[in-house]
Amino acid sequence: MIAIGCDHAGIDLKPSVIEVLKEMGLPYKDFGTFSHDRVDYPVYGELAARAVASGECERGIIMCGTGQGIGIAANKVHGVRCAICADCYSALMSREHNDANMIALGARVVGTEVAKMILRTWLGAAFEGDRHARRVGQITKLDKGETLQP
Repeated sequence: MIAIGCDHAGIDLKPSVIEVLKEMGLPYKDFGTFSHDRVDYPVYGELAARAVASGECERGIIMCGTGQGIGIAANKVHGVRCAICADCYSALMSREHNDANMIALGARVVGTEVAKMILRTWLGAAFEGDRHARRVGQITKLDKGETLQP
């Protein structure tokens, strides 16, 4: 299950996200928003992020105007590694090297077709583990409030 969420600035990109999920046969849960009325992006970033962090959803896709605000908000939820991406290479590396479990897209930054390419890349990629697992483990320690310093 894929969590999706957006604010009013990201809502026009949501149908394209859903199109990709359906095309790839991936079930999703939509955490809103559901209209163009102005809303606060942290609310919807948190809803999707908590679904991912709890295990209710395997991964999450969130959208706002730039992807920055909603991505930063999602990253404040313990257990979330949200990559803010505007290109396919960053999306690929966020999965293969960083095991990103969420991606944030900027609806005012990337066009619809680029967003679909980014999502297909991100959703189709897998974590490589190996040397990257140690680094993701370090990120997890930081997320828990621990230090990496001796």
